[in-house]
Order: sequence, then structure tokens, then C-alpha cells
Amino acid sequence: MEHIVFLTGRLAQPSLAQVLASIDPPLFTWEVREIGLQVAGLMTADLIRRRLQAPVAADRIMVPGRCRGDLDALAGLYGMPVVRGPDELKDLPRHFDRAAVGVDLSRFETHIFAEIVDASTLSVAAIVARARRLRADGADVIDLGCLPATPFPHLEESIAALKGEGHRVSVDSLEPDELLRGGRAGADYLLSLTPDTRWIADEVASTPVLIAREPVDEASLYELIEDFQGRGRSFLADSILDPIPFGLLASLGRYQRLRERFPTVDIMMGIGNLTELTEADTSGINALLLGIAAELRAAAVLTTEVSPHARRAVREADLARRVMFAARENQSLPKGFDDGLMTVHERRPFPDSAAEIARNAAAVKDPNYRVQVSQEGIHVYNRDGLSSHTDPFELYPRLGLEDDGGHAFYLGVELARAEIAWQLGKRYVQDRPLDWGCAFEHAAEDLLRHRAPGATMRRRRHPDTNEDRKANAQDS
Repeated sequence: MEHIVFLTGRLAQPSLAQVLASIDPPLFTWEVREIGLQVAGLMTADLIRRRLQAPVAADRIMVPGRCRGDLDALAGLYGMPVVRGPDELKDLPRHFDRAAVGVDLSRFETHIFAEIVDASTLSVAAIVARARRLRADGADVIDLGCLPATPFPHLEESIAALKGEGHRVSVDSLEPDELLRGGRAGADYLLSLTPDTRWIADEVASTPVLIAREPVDEASLYELIEDFQGRGRSFLADSILDPIPFGLLASLGRYQRLRERFPTVDIMMGIGNLTELTEADTSGINALLLGIAAELRAAAVLTTEVSPHARRAVREADLARRVMFAARENQSLPKGFDDGLMTVHERRPFPDSAAEIARNAAAVKDPNYRVQVSQEGIHVYNRDGLSSHTDPFELYPRLGLEDDGGHAFYLGVELARAEIAWQLGKRYVQDRPLDWGCAFEHAAEDLLRHRAPGATMRRRRHPDTNEDRKANAQDS
């Protein structure tokens, strides 16, 4: 069995040992080493090199997730892997569960068509700019939406510009003439052909998306599919997903029957009717719909970002298709793979209880304030004591910051974040923004160096402020 040495600080040592002892069944043998610092989050590679003498009797060394520095250099020194664990020590069991499952989120089978609904009203430059962002969020095909009774004189130019940047392009129109123009200009896909417009496929090389004359007329779609199969022509088939409460359940039944009748055809599902037309957080809707797509083994989904509440739909769909594909391939529930779709809540929002926080507070010997959140509320403490409440306005008068504007502003921001985290059930970590999953893209952290002081701290340094921002890092 693998033997792992865990490095930590004095405050976190008892909790780390307790968490490791709770992993059942044991996945490894372990040893906890406290290397002579109070706060584990301040650990660096240089500090480890100075305080941990080689050789180390282990197969692997694990350091806190916020440890900064070059761990590869340490691996060379100790002759074994030196790796970062999760940011929070309470997440260690989940960390090892994920590693045991071997989750690979690089794979997917469902491609994302991202529609620019108002393409006909945009300039070519604006279309290209929008396409770049959509592709960065995960789109595989840029769908040019053609509006009814709205001329699109620059359709061909737009397709050429997108193809020039390496995009795959589809044209989405109710007008046969626009579909023909799009196909002749080199569009990869045409949305959509009915039994009455199937002739367009004879005029262009684009791959069509086939739909019924009316969504409920399944026989007309089946006949169209069999026609294209007989001609050996590639296509996607779409049974049309209806919105709530106008036939969603019936339309899901159509997709199931389509798959049962044609086990190998490429299916497309247009999911914008749900994400756009339902006033609910789209991350959950996308998770459910891409789960259905995974069960159907759908080749593609078509989505949009028209409504402001759906402005992250492509990014959410990209993560959802990867998670659901992994769940299906691993024959596992879609749990524990990635937290990105939990934008508002979290499964483990409060890693520490009020009693554990009180024990941490009793061990603190310096004046720097720590802020933590438990299920019971917000907790602020330093060597002078612990204050707890659910309302930051009740806590602030107890902090004695009347003559320290910069520090007051800093703690005001932190208490506001803590209150939001407590109200919503989110993980709060002092000195870090709240994690909104894939709804907001955070800048990548440089794990080789400590984070720079915040803007307020750069303008006015209180004698304790710089030390505050370091010591306030949560133990892991």
C-alpha cells in the first residue's frame, strides 16, 4: 500500500490527522508532519526544502493546495512525487475518490452548435468577434441565425470570414433561398430541411439537419431519414424539443422513439427552448439536458445565448457534456466529477463546524483577524477572542476598526462575501473571491508565487495589514 507523508502547520495538524483517519476503507498509509509554521497556507517550496530533511521514508509527499513554489524541484530533491492536495483539508477524501475513479473530462461525443440568433443584423467583424468568444467557451460549430423578413446580404461574406478563422459554420433559416446561398458559400451544415425542402440537399454539399413537417408528424421525419439513408447521404435528425409547458414531455418521448427506431443515426437536440424560455438558472437545466443527450448518444445540441440569464449557456453545455459522458462511460452517477455546474450552491459548503472554528480560534496568538463560515453563521476571531453572528453589521462594531479605514474596508469586503456564502450555502475562503463555477471565469493562479496584496493594501499599508493577508490564508 502506498505511504504518503502529509506536510502541514500547527493549527491544521489535529484536523488533518482526524480527516485522514476517517478515510474508510484506507486507501494508503500516512504520516502527518508539522514543519514549524502556524498556518499551513503559508507553506512554500523553499520553506519545505529548509525544514524537511532528506531522505523521507514515503512513496509520495503531499503539501497543502495553496503551497507556492516549484514542486518538481522538490521531487528531485526527495526522489519521489511531491504533489498539492486540495485547498481545504476536509476535501481530501473526495480528492482521493476522484483520483481512484480516474475521471477524464477531456472526452465528449456531443458537439455544440452555438447560434448567433441576430447574425443578419450584425457586421461581419461583429460576427467573427462573437464566434471567437463562443469557440473559446466550447462551441464546435458557429450557427448563423437568419431572421424572418430580415435581409442578410453579407451571408456569404460572413461564412467566408468564419471559415477563414477555422470555424465550422451552419446556416439556420426558414427560407430555402438563404439555405441555398449558405450551402453554396461553403457552410458545413444547414438547419433545417423538411420533406418539402429536401431538394436543397441535391444542390449543395452541406450536411443537413432533418426535421418533420410538424414536430408531432414523426412519420414524415422517419420517411425523410430513410430517404437520406438510402442515398448514402450524411445528416443529423432533430425531433424538436418543445418548451415548458407546451409539450416538453411529449417531445422527449419523440427523441426516445427516434433513437429506438434508428439506433445509429446522428441526433441533434435544440436545447435553447428550455434554457432561454425558462426563468431558472441555466447551469442546472444544461446539466439535465446534456444528461439526456448522453443517454440518447446525441451527436449535437443547438444552443443560444440571447437572454441575459443564458449568457453562459455554451460554457455550461461544454462542461455538462464532458461530465455526463464521463458518468455514462464510468457507469457512475454524475457526482464528484466537477463542481463547475454548481454555480449557486455547493455540496460541502461548510467544511468546519462552529466547535472546530472555536478550537482554531483558541489556538491563535496574534492580532490578525480570521474569517470563517459554518452552518451556524459567520465567525471572526483573533487572539482577543471570537465573535459569531449571521449579520455582518452585528459583528463589525466588535472589531475595533474605527481608526483604520483600509483594514475596515478589507474586512467589510470579506464579511460581505462570508454573508453571501452563508446565505447561499457556498464555500467561503478568506482572501479569495467566491467560486461561481463555470458561470464566471477566474484568472489562473500562479502556484509558483504568493498572490500580490489587494489594491487597498497597496495604497495604504497598516502595520498589521500585510501580515494579515498572509496569515488569513485558511489551513489545509
